[in-house]
Amino acid sequence: MSAPVRQDGGAHSRGEGASAGSARTAPGVRLMQKVSSTRAFARIAPHFVPAMDRAVHRLTRGRVILSARMLPGVVLTARGARSGLARTTPLACMPEADGDSWVLIGSNFGRPGHPAWTGNLLAHPDASISWKGRDIPVRARLLEGEERASAWRAALNFWPPYATYQSRIDREIRLFRLERRA
Repeated sequence: MSAPVRQDGGAHSRGEGASAGSARTAPGVRLMQKVSSTRAFARIAPHFVPAMDRAVHRLTRGRVILSARMLPGVVLTARGARSGLARTTPLACMPEADGDSWVLIGSNFGRPGHPAWTGNLLAHPDASISWKGRDIPVRARLLEGEERASAWRAALNFWPPYATYQSRIDREIRLFRLERRA
């Protein structure tokens, strides 16, 4: 990936809201979409992308996530489903137009199992995110039915490789809406 990018939208290749449409054809975005759709990427990315994002996020006090060059990102902190301990996970997100909600896509890079963070949110929906350097308390809700179908269409428009991820697996990719808590 390229050099670190601020989370404040300064170098993002699309607008902040889900209605902003798919990624603009900025240099590298189409290439990254193709690369991220490969099985090789699905095998290796889960081992290095989150670790790099965590380290850079910690060093920049929440202002930078490396993978935010391609997609907006949050750092989710949720209690573990079994342990109850705080679990921190850097994730791509789809910010919604209202500015107070985000959609998380549990694609797991198109690998068979649901990512652990989705089980954590099912067990403990009250969580927090680091977004643009700010900690925000949120409540997660698993999307179902027409609400999920609508969010899925927006996600495919936002980042087309999600269709490839879904085509490789039998499980339905979980989508969560995070809404700001008071």
